[in-house]
Amino acid sequence: MTFFTKLLLFVTLPLYVIDQITKFWTVAKFAPPWSYDAHQWEVIKDVFHWVRVHNQGVAFGFGNGTAWAPVVFLCVPVIALTMIRIFWKKGVFDNAASKVAVALLLCGIFGNLTDRLVQGFLLEEFKNGSFWQRLSEGYVVDFISVKLPFYEKIVPASQGWWPSFNVADSCIFIAAFTLFFAGIREEKRKKAVEG
Repeated sequence: MTFFTKLLLFVTLPLYVIDQITKFWTVAKFAPPWSYDAHQWEVIKDVFHWVRVHNQGVAFGFGNGTAWAPVVFLCVPVIALTMIRIFWKKGVFDNAASKVAVALLLCGIFGNLTDRLVQGFLLEEFKNGSFWQRLSEGYVVDFISVKLPFYEKIVPASQGWWPSFNVADSCIFIAAFTLFFAGIREEKRKKAVEG
């Protein structure tokens, strides 16, 4: 079994399963955000709340409510997966840290892509809609809501609450930082070898 196969089995797959379980649990337990019954669970009062947010856009809700977002953000993961495959074949991910980052990225991409492909078909109000309408109603389930010190000073309308996110988003965030620091470390290593 290759190192990458182990990463897929022991990093990507378990995190993907956790991501999907938490999202489906959230959809099952909480009313849609537009409902009069919509509410949140205060896990830690004024620090961490569990909510149900439908995000058709990307980070910080960019693209939410637009007609183009469902189409564009279905294509973006396919492009990202293609680029990962190309970079992998070229040997760009040549150290353990970058390979772990790729495993995390794959979890994030597949987790949010699954939402976009499935969640619109589960909305009761669109059960009689066309295939395209139900697909275009797809959204990412965000549920983690945390209050950050001083964030209110940067974005006053937020009241200090960071935009909601999920396990897949967390994997993408950690992967981005891992790739960034792995790149810096690799550059330092190359300079040390050359110098």
